[in-house]
Amino acid sequence: MEETNHSTASDEVQKAPKKQLSNGKLRILTGTVYALVLLAFFVLKIFIHKLFFDVLIVAFTVLGTYEMIRAFGDKLHRSQKIVAMTFAILVVVTYIAADVVFTDVLGVKLPDPDDPMSAVGRNYAPHFALIMFIAGIAVNFGLLVFAHTRISLESVGYTLVAYLYPSVFLVVMTVCNHLAFYSDAAIAMVFVISPAADCMAYGFGKTLGKKLPAKMAPNVSPNKTLIGGFGGLVGGAIGGCAVFFVYYGLCRCVDWTGFAQFTFVSPQFAWQDMGLFIGMGVLVSAFSQFGDLVESAFKRKLGIKDMGNLLPGHGGILDRIDSSLYASLVVALIFVARIMFTGVPA
Repeated sequence: MEETNHSTASDEVQKAPKKQLSNGKLRILTGTVYALVLLAFFVLKIFIHKLFFDVLIVAFTVLGTYEMIRAFGDKLHRSQKIVAMTFAILVVVTYIAADVVFTDVLGVKLPDPDDPMSAVGRNYAPHFALIMFIAGIAVNFGLLVFAHTRISLESVGYTLVAYLYPSVFLVVMTVCNHLAFYSDAAIAMVFVISPAADCMAYGFGKTLGKKLPAKMAPNVSPNKTLIGGFGGLVGGAIGGCAVFFVYYGLCRCVDWTGFAQFTFVSPQFAWQDMGLFIGMGVLVSAFSQFGDLVESAFKRKLGIKDMGNLLPGHGGILDRIDSSLYASLVVALIFVARIMFTGVPA
């Protein structure tokens, strides 16, 4: 009898449920791992080659497009899913390949009117991506002919959305990665401002949200308040200032003869650019918050909570990079405009 009781007690101990991490702890753990992966690729980009970060962008493209296709589910025919995934990858890879081949393999750096290969070089790298982008749209339309009885006109629109989001934004992120003079600062702005804005938005919303409950977009994201959005802008300004000090005080002031000799003191400290970086931080924060709302709108229309489950506590990869996608637009626009109007090499 005692043995039976002992056996029963042992079974109960064995069957006792294992302790699981709370959602908050799981979110912190997953976010930390994600941040470390980003940092690792960023370090490889700085010290070895920009192609390492291109690999990460291609991974974002594959995973993000897969999540969009999965979210649409039966709304897309199998042929449409294949077209969306194939051309989303090709658009990003084509831009990377064209730029790397002409700039690194052929040694073309800047347009030279006396060198015909130079005219086909970096100046024309975006053209290859644009042609591939249009080809993807054309093939999508062409499916109406080859699979006329199996696909609807409505599904053609769904395919375009799955194809364009996030691939087009990630091409812009690739542009940021391939800016020779501002590349490191551009990528830092894209991936530093968004979390800084999120943290400040959460802090402002948590502390002042009850006193100032006005909502930012109640039909799309009921929990986001205007005061939280303002906190996000403050976080963007702080993040922009931080990127400025690191970029000019550390990265731009490195003596690369031999190996890195880091110094935080530089006679070339460009204080006049501080306002640019702070202002850019505010704009990037505004765009990143809008990108987050766009993602929320997608999910509400599709009736889903998360775009995926790759990152426990966060959702899918699109749930993590949604704000960075829109942030890359304003970062690329500002840096490319500065290059065009100041003559700094791209």
